[in-house]
Amino acid sequence: MILIVVKFPVKPQFADQWPQIVAEFTEATRAEPGNKFFDWSRSLEDPNEYVLVEGFDDDAAEAHVNSEHFQKAMSAQSAMHQALAATPKIISRRIDADGWDEMGEMKVD
Repeated sequence: MILIVVKFPVKPQFADQWPQIVAEFTEATRAEPGNKFFDWSRSLEDPNEYVLVEGFDDDAAEAHVNSEHFQKAMSAQSAMHQALAATPKIISRRIDADGWDEMGEMKVD
């Protein structure tokens, strides 16, 4: 599985609208074959930062990056691009997993 984590620094005036700004991109990505998850969270320390956690089958990540909706979202003219305060930071790794496992250190009954 390919695991990707991206931190998006959003301009303060767009921070509350970010979920709507990325909604079309999010829906299209979640519908891709091989997408396991595509989840946004807002930082507790910085309300202008959103964190995206993505998972793809090993052979699906390339199709994602080459998709029309990805190219559109990454373009300098996109609303997503215009709402950013700086270039996002990314970690992208191939990991030995198929998805989420239960946490071994904590069990909730």
